[in-house]
Amino acid sequence: MNLVTPPEHPFAQFVRMLGKGKRGARNMTRDEAREAMGMLLDDKVEDSQLGAFLMLLRHKEESAEEMAGFAEAVRARLQAPAIQVDLDWPSYAGKKRHLPWFLLAAKALASSGVRILLHGGGPHTAGRLYSEQVLTTLQIPLCRNWQEVEQALNAQQLGFIPLGDWMPQLQRMIELRNILGLRSPIHSLARILNPLGARCGLQSIFHPGYQAVHREASQLLGDTAVVIKGEGGEIEINPDATSHLYGTANGENWDEDWPALSAQRHVKPDTLEPAHLMAFWRGEVADDYGQLAVLSSMALALRALGEPRDVAFSRAEQIWAART
Repeated sequence: MNLVTPPEHPFAQFVRMLGKGKRGARNMTRDEAREAMGMLLDDKVEDSQLGAFLMLLRHKEESAEEMAGFAEAVRARLQAPAIQVDLDWPSYAGKKRHLPWFLLAAKALASSGVRILLHGGGPHTAGRLYSEQVLTTLQIPLCRNWQEVEQALNAQQLGFIPLGDWMPQLQRMIELRNILGLRSPIHSLARILNPLGARCGLQSIFHPGYQAVHREASQLLGDTAVVIKGEGGEIEINPDATSHLYGTANGENWDEDWPALSAQRHVKPDTLEPAHLMAFWRGEVADDYGQLAVLSSMALALRALGEPRDVAFSRAEQIWAART
């Protein structure tokens, strides 16, 4: 019989911080969150600790300081070259009710010279259409490393890189969704990472009231960002609803409400057919909802880059008319 008490695992302290009951549990500090995420990324935790940590964090809901610390740990381990990017455009939710019109918005903006990095975590929830599944149809380059990203941005001002190709540890955590039964906070974290330090990061957070937390995390990181409750969780303005923009730039926050663009709600399509997107791009079919979603999402991106709302909408219409 072994009578020696085994030492506590170094990561146990972080599980205890989150799970020590209503009175004992607390938020991690930014430094603690950075250390905890560093251990996760360096594979210094047991699988049971990983699952417990993610679900306790999900139940508590992560703070802005925790998210900033997590992001700093990821950025410290990135080995990305200096690549000039205008917009960081994460895509992790997938679409369920409507097609991913935001991809046409990004494609049109790129054709006008705006350099956009798209990144996502792959299909992880049944019944949703993910960006990765329509890249070929939309002729958006799929990049597997930073060199290919740079080539795509230089050639087309647009490229998509899967999370698993630049931070596989986070991809593994995302894929635990179907084992744990819930999305983990990694889905939120991926949206604020801005791996190439783009001029501005766009973020869509569907969870009510959590947009301001994301903005605060980006502010702590010194990033320029705009956060919205996008349609289906993606960075796409819903033209049938009022959209609130949570912006931060140069350490200062700003807010705007964009009214609905349609007097009546559009009927969602029976099925999501990616080919319809390219037919719309080529002008072969009309789609009132798609037209409004694309133009307003383009305007959102231009607003994020500093243009006033009215100017952004005007420019969006010009860019869409001149798309190639």
